[in-house]
Amino acid sequence: MRQSRFTEERIIAILREHEAGSKTGEVCRKYGVSSATFYKWKAKYGGLDVSEARRLKVLTDENAKLKKLLAEAMLDNAMLKDLKRKKMVTPAAKRQAVAYLCSQYEVSQRRACSAIGVDRTSVRYRSRRSDDGVIRARLRELATTRRRFGYRRLLLMIRGEGLKVNHKKLRRLYAEERLQVRRRGGRKRALGTRAPMTLPQAPNQRWSLDFVSDTLTDSRKFRMLAVVDDFTRECIVLVADTSLSGARVTRELDTAIANRGRPLMIVSDNGTEFTSTAILSWSQQTGIEWHYIAPGKPQQNAFVESFNGRLRDELLNETLFSSLDHARRLLADWQKDYNTVRPHSSIGNLPPAIYAKLTASDMQRDGTLRYVEGSAPRPVASPSQTGSNDPGALPIAG
Repeated sequence: MRQSRFTEERIIAILREHEAGSKTGEVCRKYGVSSATFYKWKAKYGGLDVSEARRLKVLTDENAKLKKLLAEAMLDNAMLKDLKRKKMVTPAAKRQAVAYLCSQYEVSQRRACSAIGVDRTSVRYRSRRSDDGVIRARLRELATTRRRFGYRRLLLMIRGEGLKVNHKKLRRLYAEERLQVRRRGGRKRALGTRAPMTLPQAPNQRWSLDFVSDTLTDSRKFRMLAVVDDFTRECIVLVADTSLSGARVTRELDTAIANRGRPLMIVSDNGTEFTSTAILSWSQQTGIEWHYIAPGKPQQNAFVESFNGRLRDELLNETLFSSLDHARRLLADWQKDYNTVRPHSSIGNLPPAIYAKLTASDMQRDGTLRYVEGSAPRPVASPSQTGSNDPGALPIAG
């Protein structure tokens, strides 16, 4: 902005001359200014003396400085908020942050370093260290084949190949390549089989297990173990207790096998009771195949999940259990009614016990399997990823 040739003292003197009686046109011609400039002076300095004009100038300058400081503080605050989610621990991260501020907010490197408190020498530093590409490549190759080896064993193998490297340097390269061995957490669990499951074609080919929970009238919780034959839809076991461990599950299965016969396969989810050492040992001793569904896929255990829905809808949600003995009596009565009286839509609206007897009599008579189409559709399975692609196979569990 071009500086005016009239000082504030001179402008006030010209306004005094006009107030003394001189006409506006004469004053403008005398000092070579336009009438607009004269009236602007009058609006700004009219009625002021020289000391007041000087104080006004000082206040104006201070106001401009304060505005500039406020604008700079607001810009610094905006830059820091923008970098709030960025971790700036290493020098490389700080260099990236400074470059980001310079490009995003169009500020100088000095201003960006001052805003985030970084020394400019560290930002301008450029490493002259070699990249050690040969050692890095060999380190990655060895870590790929020896996944459980730490940097100490890898150092011994690299030195055995004739490469000279310091142990501190190798550790730094090992960390920069992110080759740290992750610690394995948790205990070993029973894996069971992961082969495709075929649909059952006869009784005792496959049983399904699951837990159901409910509360008594005094707010105590109890659990129920449900075991279902996937072909006949019979409820084989329905036992309630406050605690049902893996050992208790094996005892209930032994009792059911003694009364009914042993199944070829048992299906369950990945609960802690079903993946316990007691279940794994029992499966190995009896030779019964135990199949675990994929985690988070209850539809792969659809038979017992459907049974749980009927149990909760028809009994649990309709009854208040005063004690555990009361719950056991009602569960036994409901199990008997479910197996012998209640019609099941997926087996031709027959009770499961009657359907099982008809199937057993047909197989004894002519060796063929009796299957009664019901109102519910049969389960449709997608082709398995490995093994048989028979349409009668359920999806692979994982």
